[in-house]
Amino acid sequence: MFQSAVFGCTSGSFGSAFSSGPTLDSFGSTFSSGPTSGSSSGPSLFSTFSYSSSPSRSNTTPANKKPSTDTEEDLIKRISFLSGFMVAFKEQIHTDIKLRPNNGPSISAHKSLLAARSEIFKNILSSDNYKASPSDAETLTLPELNIEELKALLEFLYTGDLPEDKFKEHVFTLYVAADKYEIRYLQDACERYMLNSLNASNALDILEFSDSHLNKNMKQTTLNFIVQNMKSIVSSQKYEDFASNNPCLCVEVTRAFVDASGVSRPR
Repeated sequence: MFQSAVFGCTSGSFGSAFSSGPTLDSFGSTFSSGPTSGSSSGPSLFSTFSYSSSPSRSNTTPANKKPSTDTEEDLIKRISFLSGFMVAFKEQIHTDIKLRPNNGPSISAHKSLLAARSEIFKNILSSDNYKASPSDAETLTLPELNIEELKALLEFLYTGDLPEDKFKEHVFTLYVAADKYEIRYLQDACERYMLNSLNASNALDILEFSDSHLNKNMKQTTLNFIVQNMKSIVSSQKYEDFASNNPCLCVEVTRAFVDASGVSRPR
């Protein structure tokens, strides 16, 4: 499981907290199971009422003051309450749109969920062109995604998380889709996964990807990693192939290494 710290969670993954509830592993053989992320709970409904006629100031908490921390039970209840959309997706309850990948069958989903997760989806579903085409009104094609990538995208939209193996397999494609459809939470999650999984074998791929998508933070972090592991990366066959296809990036790598070494560059 991709560490829940990547998503800023402090009390475990959604999957572990909701182990007794429904998962996506039986979603009509469409999805495999995967843990998802939790969130903190709000105040209890009953904490807003006081049944004591003369409460002691020193021993009571103001009715409108939220507890400083949520208990594990609070988190489980909150996650269970918020799981309704996932259950509706798994059981295909009141789905009202089909998403078509560039291969394979369409997958049914909910317009309201798509609109809530993406301003682009919201605009598409609200557009006059979409509403004026009754024959296509129930289908939306996502040509940049194949069937497995679409499954991963929908799993993240409904649960807020993905298992590590799916991030590893689809992270580049999901980042591009998140950028296109303005799903910032997914885009940030993909970036954090890439940076947390940086190693000598994938650093050049991430550097090339971050450069082509104008992600300065990811590019600089990857450059720093390459400089710190220069010997093992530059001596590989992969670097030779990378250099022939990315001469400008190779110049940047060389300059970053020189700067880190404290060698003065000629002016």
